[in-house]
Amino acid sequence: MPPFSRFTALTEQLPASVPFVGPEVQERQAGTPFMARLGANESGFGPAPSVIAAITEASATVWRYGDSESFDLCSALARRLDLPCEQIIVGEGIDSLLGLTVRLVVETGTPVVTSLGAYPTFNYHVTGYGGRLVTVPYRDDREDLEALRDAVLREDAPLVYLANPDNPMGSWHSADAVTAFARSLPDTTLLVLDEAYGEFAPDGVLPPVSDLAQLPNVLRYRTFSKAHGLAGLRVGYVFGTAETVARFHRVRNHFGVNRLGQVAARAALEDAHWLDHVRAQVAAALQRLAQIAEQNDLQPLPSATNFLAIDCGSAVRARSILEGLNAHRVFIRMPGVAPLDRCIRVSAGPASELDAFEKALPTVLAGLT
Repeated sequence: MPPFSRFTALTEQLPASVPFVGPEVQERQAGTPFMARLGANESGFGPAPSVIAAITEASATVWRYGDSESFDLCSALARRLDLPCEQIIVGEGIDSLLGLTVRLVVETGTPVVTSLGAYPTFNYHVTGYGGRLVTVPYRDDREDLEALRDAVLREDAPLVYLANPDNPMGSWHSADAVTAFARSLPDTTLLVLDEAYGEFAPDGVLPPVSDLAQLPNVLRYRTFSKAHGLAGLRVGYVFGTAETVARFHRVRNHFGVNRLGQVAARAALEDAHWLDHVRAQVAAALQRLAQIAEQNDLQPLPSATNFLAIDCGSAVRARSILEGLNAHRVFIRMPGVAPLDRCIRVSAGPASELDAFEKALPTVLAGLT
């Protein structure tokens, strides 16, 4: 029987690829589990006990679909952000919301501006909808705001992506710089401002909500996957002006956010004590990772996230270190393009997993010389 042949021409031209190869896939390929899971920027410190209790209490209701409006969670976010619910959309993590944003804006051949080496899942969505990626290099390991703006103007691009704090480098721009960048863009260019790591950023990095809330061409994306420890439940949200946010209702999966995810995220918002605990644990872990790097003659970079980029000197050396750690069942990742790929990227994690990293790293490095 001949193969089915009614797939779109665009789909047929796309490579069968994924932005990231997950640790579970690598474990199946190797036939053994990782000792340390330090590559996905999850929170190895887990969700709050109060969140686990809320999930447990709600577990008997999983036969019901989740609220299609995520009303209780949206209301809690509205109080936190001091915005009406009409300016907030809850979705199945930032990745899903990025895909919906691209769907709203991008057609075949649409130019989309981003940084070369920035979050690859955004690129995956752009390519999947036929967009044309226009990339600019990082400058001093930070996304280059001036170059991004110049590319937008040159290409008349309707979409530009910026992560602040940044993944994969952990770098950041000040709130004032981000606000100035947003206000410098043409009214016809939508800024995708990814703030997934915002809970870990120092003061003065995230623009106040009110500074950008009335700009119709700015959308801000946040998640419960990182600091709140709910990566497995896939809950994120985006906020902007009511008129812009309303477009998501035309394309979103209205029952996509599961019931337990809504319950857990709402409980997480209410547990400020646990969030402070996680921030402290992450800060201590990053300090220890930096010490481990320096003890092994590697250079840690400043980070406003829950991971540390470590300069290994060259892409070849960084790749060899990553592969060597993988062989020792320590899961990390590295940036994909030069000059960022001279680094490895290691997530903050529990002490036992940092122990495994600390033990394996000098052995791996000794094997390279």
